[in-house]
Amino acid sequence: MELQFIGHSCFIVSHNNFKVIMDPFISGNPLTTLKVEDIKVDAVLLTHGHSDHTADALQIALQNQCPIIANFEICSYFGSKGATVFGMNIGGCNTFRWGKVKFTPAIHSSSLDTEQGPIYGGVAGGILLTMGDKTFYHVGDTALFSDMKLIGELHDIHAAAIPIGDVFTMGPEDALLAAQWIGAKTNIPVHYDTFPAIVQDAEAWVAAVNAKRLHGICMHPSDRYIVD
Repeated sequence: MELQFIGHSCFIVSHNNFKVIMDPFISGNPLTTLKVEDIKVDAVLLTHGHSDHTADALQIALQNQCPIIANFEICSYFGSKGATVFGMNIGGCNTFRWGKVKFTPAIHSSSLDTEQGPIYGGVAGGILLTMGDKTFYHVGDTALFSDMKLIGELHDIHAAAIPIGDVFTMGPEDALLAAQWIGAKTNIPVHYDTFPAIVQDAEAWVAAVNAKRLHGICMHPSDRYIVD
């Protein structure tokens, strides 16, 4: 499994010539120079409905003729816009030709921007993505919650993307505890520095993770990491 960090909370995850994109926020994202038109993937995975996670989902799905995989409400909306969708919900799991997706809880809000204003975007979640024999836990936007420990105990998690930005999600201190509870082999900070309100010292957080005898890495936009 290879992770390519696009910025904010967006990753392209690949294995054996298959690629999926998670929480695509490219157009309007000041931290990436990637163009939406250049994205070639087999699926679009969404943790929840805010525009900094869904901004380019429809365009990517349509130009690749690939499905959007998200909660039922998000899929209902994008399905009405012409996208192929596969609706799921928290706790649900499904195996696709490129890998397996399981939705986990997250404590956060979720909405979709429309011309008539914001609409309900279902329940926010995290995603356990397994491709090959590796599992990547995209925690999503969330507060700290104790079931993260249970998720870590029940799954062999090789890498985890954990928000550290504070204000809208966990801050660095709670995210450090989350990393300890999840117990992933590699921990990657996300959801920081994109906007002034969520500026954080990601290198300091990674150092704190490593001080706990865990493994943390700081990925910059376009960085790639082979999960082992």
